[in-house]
Amino acid sequence: MYLTRFRVNTARPGSRRLLSSPQSLHAAVMASFPHLLPTNATGTGDGPRVLWRLDHNATAEVFLYIVSPQQPDLTHLVEQAGWPAAHNPDTPGWQSRPYAPFLNRLAAGSIWQFRLTANPVHHIRRKDGEPTKRTAHLTPIYQQGWLLDPRRQEHAGFQVLEKAHEQRLLPGGTTHHNRPHHGDRYELTVRDERALSFAKSREDRSPAHRVKVVTVTFDGRLEVTDADALRRTLTQGLGKAKAYGCGLMTLAPVPTVSASGT
Repeated sequence: MYLTRFRVNTARPGSRRLLSSPQSLHAAVMASFPHLLPTNATGTGDGPRVLWRLDHNATAEVFLYIVSPQQPDLTHLVEQAGWPAAHNPDTPGWQSRPYAPFLNRLAAGSIWQFRLTANPVHHIRRKDGEPTKRTAHLTPIYQQGWLLDPRRQEHAGFQVLEKAHEQRLLPGGTTHHNRPHHGDRYELTVRDERALSFAKSREDRSPAHRVKVVTVTFDGRLEVTDADALRRTLTQGLGKAKAYGCGLMTLAPVPTVSASGT
């Protein structure tokens, strides 16, 4: 497995086209793997798959992250959406590293910062007798609740950490629309909600056949509860809409605080 980072040159027309179309960006990511056929480009079953995520850190600082079974060749992305004049064998325009050494370091009980862009959904039935319909969560409280679901966390191999009591601004158990919620009990924030709507194909642009996906980015801290399960989550993704930039979780070490507090 490989973890790859590519910085997008947001000033280029090709970048704006890719950033506005999850399908175009998905196709560009898959074109980075010459040995993947269209039928197995995203991976199938329980095996490794290609995952990707956009991090919008600032207007002019957008990074594309890719987790993949093979090492990608992003030359075409550099030409479309990077800095091709700076492209040379020593600095190809992206960084790609084997992922296994990091994955092998994961151990139950270890603490990590994490980031995840996901498509938090639930299934509802509007009327008795109707089939359930997959529907996006549209408020931060319910979006957080999606990730905090105990069964989801157990299956994914982690547990989002709780804040110390003195760090909480809101008490747990306060209500929202007459339903209990977690206040700010957890080391978890939700940001960068995006409502995506795009045609399924260039040939079919009818409004009835448009794809609609709501994505949000979670930042927080977690404790590893099952290292094998978390390795599976990091390489297979979490949740739906993986072809549209969702499901890729990345981890980073928790910053250490010196005795002086800096």
